[in-house]
Amino acid sequence: MRIVALVPGGIGDQILFFPTLDDLKQNYPDAEIDVVVEPRAKSAYRVSKSVTDVLTFDFKDRNSPADWANLLGVLRDRDYTVALSLGSRWGVGLLLWLTGISRRVGYGKPGNWFLTDPVPLNPDQYAAAMYHDLLKGLGINSPTPDLAIAIPKRDLDWAEAEQKRLGIAGNGYVLIHGGSSKLAQTKGIDKIYPVENWQQIIQDFQQKQPDLPIVVVQGPEDEAFVKALTASCPGVKVTSPPDIGKLAATIAGANLMLCTDSAPMHLAVALKVFTLALFGPTDPDKLLPQGDKFLGIKSPTGKMADIAPQTVLTKVWGG
Repeated sequence: MRIVALVPGGIGDQILFFPTLDDLKQNYPDAEIDVVVEPRAKSAYRVSKSVTDVLTFDFKDRNSPADWANLLGVLRDRDYTVALSLGSRWGVGLLLWLTGISRRVGYGKPGNWFLTDPVPLNPDQYAAAMYHDLLKGLGINSPTPDLAIAIPKRDLDWAEAEQKRLGIAGNGYVLIHGGSSKLAQTKGIDKIYPVENWQQIIQDFQQKQPDLPIVVVQGPEDEAFVKALTASCPGVKVTSPPDIGKLAATIAGANLMLCTDSAPMHLAVALKVFTLALFGPTDPDKLLPQGDKFLGIKSPTGKMADIAPQTVLTKVWGG
């Protein structure tokens, strides 16, 4: 049995889809499960437990008929028996219909011409549960599993060596991820918490817990943010994991993750690390699961800058 899932979106969307893939594998242990994702999200599958192969297609690009025809040919050649589609664009539904795949599951209403097993879309819930609803089209009605990932051993070894380099091996640390993807910035989505606000939070930590290291993650798009933060907060250590596996291994060693709404937030949830995440225009109820280890702070205005540092510190110290 071969299954394919079409999963547009970024790395965070892929991680939120992992429980659906894991439950598919649980129900069909001998199946090969492939995914079709945007090139920017392929790296997420370094830490997936359930996927056989990762194909890429830029769903958001202005694809030519030849691009769609190439994808159609690939899907036909692989002789899939089940297809799941996370998107709702009619063009994707048409593509799946043209593949001849016998069972085609996606969001839609009964009578959908392109889908054999349409599932109602319920966006008013945790996103991982919304994605997991697709399995109802296959008669799988189990509860949504927790987010989970598998970190390669070589990435765990890298994180251990990095902790030694930073002088924090075995001590635990607070990890800060305050960056934002270029795509979010291009779209004008406010996910950057101001450096001066982070400075107040870090200084409070350094005063109350002087022996607890503060480590900030610098991704490929975070150089300006990290440079400003370290200039205003001496003593902060910087790490730059080169891929998502090493980032996950770095998060796994933290006592606390402080972050904005981002893919690293979902990694922290999957690793069950205590996580305090800051939300501007996005909704924490849809992006964080219920649980004592995960807390979202929503801006009262929808602007990240309007989350007061004292609000964050009150949650941290339980005041």
